Amino acid sequence: MDGKSLNISEENLKRLKEILPEAFTENKVDWDKLKATLGEDIEFKNERYVLNWAGKSEAFRVLQSPTTATLTPDKDESVNFDTTDNIFIEGENLEVLKVLQKSYFGKIKMIYIDPPYNTGNDHFIYPDKFSESKADYLSRIGDKDEMGNMTREGLFRKNSKDSGHYHSNWLSMMYPRLFLARNLLREDGVIFVSIDDNEVHNLRMLMNEVFGEENFVECITWNKRVPKNDKGFGNIHEYVLVWVKDSSFKHKFEMSKDGIKDVNVLLEKFKKSKPPIHEAETELRKLYNKKGYDRGITLYNSLDINYRLWGKINMSWPNANTFGPKYEVLHPITNKPVNVPDRGWRWKKETFDKAINLEQITELHDGTYICGRIWFDKDENTQPSSILFLDDVESLLLRSIISLKSDGGIEVEELFDGKSYFSYPKPISLIKLLIDSLTLNNNDLILDFFAGSASTAHATLELNKEDACNRKFIMVQMPEQCDEKSEAFKAGYKTIADIGKERIRRVIKKIEKELEGKLDLDGTNGKQDLGFKVFKLQESNFKIWRTDIKTEAELMEQIQQHIEPLAEHANTENVLYELLLKSGVPLTANILEKDGYYIVNDNEIALILEIVNTDIIKSVIAKNPRKVITLDRLFNKSDQLKTNTALQMKDAGIEFKVV
Repeated sequence: MDGKSLNISEENLKRLKEILPEAFTENKVDWDKLKATLGEDIEFKNERYVLNWAGKSEAFRVLQSPTTATLTPDKDESVNFDTTDNIFIEGENLEVLKVLQKSYFGKIKMIYIDPPYNTGNDHFIYPDKFSESKADYLSRIGDKDEMGNMTREGLFRKNSKDSGHYHSNWLSMMYPRLFLARNLLREDGVIFVSIDDNEVHNLRMLMNEVFGEENFVECITWNKRVPKNDKGFGNIHEYVLVWVKDSSFKHKFEMSKDGIKDVNVLLEKFKKSKPPIHEAETELRKLYNKKGYDRGITLYNSLDINYRLWGKINMSWPNANTFGPKYEVLHPITNKPVNVPDRGWRWKKETFDKAINLEQITELHDGTYICGRIWFDKDENTQPSSILFLDDVESLLLRSIISLKSDGGIEVEELFDGKSYFSYPKPISLIKLLIDSLTLNNNDLILDFFAGSASTAHATLELNKEDACNRKFIMVQMPEQCDEKSEAFKAGYKTIADIGKERIRRVIKKIEKELEGKLDLDGTNGKQDLGFKVFKLQESNFKIWRTDIKTEAELMEQIQQHIEPLAEHANTENVLYELLLKSGVPLTANILEKDGYYIVNDNEIALILEIVNTDIIKSVIAKNPRKVITLDRLFNKSDQLKTNTALQMKDAGIEFKVV
């Protein structure tokens, strides 16, 4: 009750929607559809199957608009900055993705993102007006508090379901980010996107447009086990959509069998303590009953004398409508024919003969027998089975339905001393499963540009610890302010990015502590990358590249920039990283500081950033780098020195660039 009289228009629209729901789009009347529904103007022009929405053209313009922004290092917030190849970037992800294009184009093996689900309560970046200019957009996202953190008022807008562009706003936000993400993927790269029912239909069409329908792999249904009841229905699932960059590459997604790690731990225990086989098998079955594993692993319930786990595979012909071969099989002890399956054997006789070994008959503790890879019962009255060892089939193809408890919040609380600082983070078990489904090698890159609490970084570090592989991560998270009433804010975490960085630090400390008491038998403990570099999105260090000119006075100032082209916040290190990024060099480049200059990646690039003289020029040329970059201001208006330097570089076959 609001004290107002009946809104006739709203009531009429409500009735019309009840009668003709097909004439509405995003809760507004689509007049063309209404006319067609009523039998008028049925001819739709330029008909084709396409995803379209209000603001798509502007979203594409935002995508195409270049950025002059850069990334500056923050060593104080980093861990092992000089030795790590892991990266955490604090900044608006659209601009960050643009900044990364040159240095990381075609270099990312896997992308996992958990974007806003568009529930009606989400806040995310999108133009209030689809005619919003790039300058206005930059101005809005540049709205920061006195600490330099992006404000919710400046950066975010709540996308209410009451909005006439509810779905369109979300699509406009996702469209350019997915395009840029695709550029960063390797040709054999894969992207996983978490989503729920609110936008799964639109996301699938959008991904088809960006990545190509032919590159769609699967829509994974994730059974979270914990029901959400907001519609009188127990919803226990979300989705993970999977696309590859190029389907012509061979892709195979595998997963470890549920419970395999627990089972292997128990088997190692048996090998050390050497209990009687029947007692070990009893303990194994107790584990199965307690954990509730599926048949994919409970089938393996027998142990040989070396505590190697195996299971029996039925040898009957599997197809009920056809028949397999029939032949006589003799029991190894009674020497009598065993019962032949009604539909025949699964194998040809020659295959069976290769599998059986009558010269090596082993009697088991229960009175049954193993002959090679064939199991026989005590007598001929039971059909034999083939034997399959678990360690030969520990993995299987990644399933389209995954059952994992949604315990991401508990994982964060365990790291933060029982405090709940983040709402609904993804469980690392889900992300580990996705990462582990791919064959990732050392130094392969994993990108998450909706990093949130940095669950993907957590999962990567934990998985690296478990299998001694050194996958690398790049996390991107906006410095979104925490609610001042939240427990996180009260604990001193001003932004979501602060929570993510602290989570990674705590995971690193946890792993370091675990490794302290672990014998380094394979020499991998000291080789794990337990660190991360922090970078922050910032306007260019060069005034001549900046695009934030709004007044005539600023324009006049821009004309004079060649006198002092560097911005006030610029320092040598920030300038160094900006020039590397804009030269297409990764943020993890090997940088060596020499007397007056920097050498990058074994003489790939030399940068002279503080002083130019003949001695430094000679020293740089002697290193024979492929490219040299220096600042115009360092020549102090000496055209002769600049000209001589350019000629010397040319004679040495070195590309020379002055900024």
